[in-house]
Amino acid sequence: MAVNVRVPGPLRRLTAGSAHVEVEGGTVAEALADLEARYPGFRERLYDANGNLRQFINIYVNDSDIRFGGGLDTAVADQDDISIIPAVAGG
Repeated sequence: MAVNVRVPGPLRRLTAGSAHVEVEGGTVAEALADLEARYPGFRERLYDANGNLRQFINIYVNDSDIRFGGGLDTAVADQDDISIIPAVAGG
């Protein structure tokens, strides 16, 4: 099923500048794997060496943070939106 991924500014160079791309998958993990297959370079920026999402990467399906649901196993439906949100810290 087709899922829309919202790509943050710092990662748009991987998608030739596109802010939105379409991928396939039934879960967030499958959609992110397809994102990596279509636009290489995302995996190393989203996941740590152990295969876990990096600490400062937040993923939302529509408006729901996957950390409070099924995590990477969160189901996605046709035309759902996945947003990749890098956390910003400062002082």
